[in-house]
Amino acid sequence: MIAYTTIGTANIESAKAFYLELLAELKANIVMDTGRLAVIGTPAGGGMLAVCTPYDEGEPNPGNGNMIAITPGSTELVDQLYNKAIALGAADEGEPGERMEGFYGAYCRDADGNKVCFCHFG
Repeated sequence: MIAYTTIGTANIESAKAFYLELLAELKANIVMDTGRLAVIGTPAGGGMLAVCTPYDEGEPNPGNGNMIAITPGSTELVDQLYNKAIALGAADEGEPGERMEGFYGAYCRDADGNKVCFCHFG
């Protein structure tokens, strides 16, 4: 149902580098780049992630309660992506672990303050 989710950034090149490196394990690549907006997808298809500088040229502001959730396919990959995000400079928002029965997740914030969850169901 969701085609893509867009998050704002103050530095498009830095955001592209962060998410491409972070999601390399999932074979993510840029599928569209307009200069101020880059859409990142995987060969598996499905929802994509876009990073952009705001159209109104204002400051990018992460929303309170907004979050991007990425499901890489296993709890091991959740752990790997979380650890990689932290190594790339993301801030911890919750180490990997079972949050409720059938839901394993880990949380961080990128350099712009956008909250990201890596999760596995089942």
